[in-house]
Amino acid sequence: MKIAYLGPEASFTQLATSQIFDDETLIPHSNILDCFNAVKNGDVEKAVVPLENSIEGTVSMTLDYLYDFKKIFIESEVVMPIAHHLLVNKNNPDFDKIISHPQALAQCYHFLDKNFKNCTRKDFSSTAAAAKYVSENPDKKIAAIANSYAAKLYDLKILKKNIHDFEQNHTRFIVISLEKNQLKLKQNSLGEKSSLMITLPEDHAGGLHQVLSVFAWRKMNLSKIESRTLKTGLGNYFFYINVASEWNSVLSENALEELKSIGAKVRFLGHYEEYLLKD
Repeated sequence: MKIAYLGPEASFTQLATSQIFDDETLIPHSNILDCFNAVKNGDVEKAVVPLENSIEGTVSMTLDYLYDFKKIFIESEVVMPIAHHLLVNKNNPDFDKIISHPQALAQCYHFLDKNFKNCTRKDFSSTAAAAKYVSENPDKKIAAIANSYAAKLYDLKILKKNIHDFEQNHTRFIVISLEKNQLKLKQNSLGEKSSLMITLPEDHAGGLHQVLSVFAWRKMNLSKIESRTLKTGLGNYFFYINVASEWNSVLSENALEELKSIGAKVRFLGHYEEYLLKD
């Protein structure tokens, strides 16, 4: 089975994917859109992409593509601890510039501001790409923020370990496919949830309250609700909602029908389990 993931090799997504699919063919893709297209076009059976970080929040592109790709579903969700390290070239440990993915730089902001305030920072497409660039350019005075696997793969020295600002740094990844499957994994389960995309009926006072009431009176716990612009004009949004519970066929299906009856457009993305991975 072919599995796409947000690459390159040694990215955090690759580390998560290798724990989920340890015996499958893993294929790196340069961006999240390419991962979605690979699933849509049948080039791969599934893909793994980041959804949310506990420090920097939701990966907005993933939410947007979940909305845009109407036939793609979520099969599982995994949470992995994230550890950032400061890496330098063994042949040139001096640096005046630090490169990494924008979220990694943001997650290490206070450490960098305190210890390397005079170093410039530059965004890179991924932490792994930054590590690779440092490895391939020993003549340049640069350092990268990446994981320990990237340090080993690209033969870099870990100058400082665990430089992220908050100890509880985790990233949530989702497994997507064209099937409404519930992927069962060997890792520790954190519980079940369901994901929905909801577009409100015509804008009017209390519209969102109407939608939320559908879940409230049924005592269906919403673990996440987030709005994203529809890109059709100011004030036009869709909502990504997670229902944290087992899927009760009667209760849940009736909730979907009631949402439709009040004029909301609802797309069911899947009912699945969430798992905890190792770092």
